[in-house]
Amino acid sequence: MSSTLLVPQNSKSQQDLPTIKQNINDMIDSLIASLPDRNQLSSEERRGVIARYSSVLEGNFIYWMTATYMAVKSGEARPIILDNLHEEIRDAHPAMLRRFTLEAHAFPTEQDAWAVYEDMTNMRLFLGKLSGVQSVVTMAFFEGFIQKFMAYLADLAAAQGSTEMEYTDVHGVCDVEHTDGLFRALAMELSVSPLEDNQDLYEGVYLLRTLVETIVFNRPDAIAA
Repeated sequence: MSSTLLVPQNSKSQQDLPTIKQNINDMIDSLIASLPDRNQLSSEERRGVIARYSSVLEGNFIYWMTATYMAVKSGEARPIILDNLHEEIRDAHPAMLRRFTLEAHAFPTEQDAWAVYEDMTNMRLFLGKLSGVQSVVTMAFFEGFIQKFMAYLADLAAAQGSTEMEYTDVHGVCDVEHTDGLFRALAMELSVSPLEDNQDLYEGVYLLRTLVETIVFNRPDAIAA
């Protein structure tokens, strides 16, 4: 199952912040609308979504955000990203996710890890370019997506018999503030380190969106180029 997802117009050009925010929100809403009917998924399909999500997020989100912190040039943007990292580490969000996954009987298998390997590698290589603007846009997209995805993920876990919802409860709330903060950081970063004409503002967003589709559908080709 897949859907036609939005691609921003003039994605290679410099855009004003309201336009970027609208494009990001439209892509998030399109991705959320493409999710399969949770009531039509089998137990194994539900388990797979949770397992692949956990396989990606538990060991990578703090890495992604740290790479973004390293990439930004704006002194005003760094404290915003650092606050996000501080919360992730102080409150042990990976441990929170691990409890959520275990209670849903969805601990990742080798097959789950291999399913996301290629797309996850693409994300790591992209963030390794240390492009501040592109990295912040990508993480703003992801924080916004997670906030809206949490209710769906919680429903999958509940259908698996779980009542451990601290992870989804926390991220359904805190990621609203995180997304707003990242857009503030983006405004600052755009002012001091704008993209060159040959750079695609949404390059990382497309890679991350493909990874999310692989998590949900286990189909790396779920999105048409």
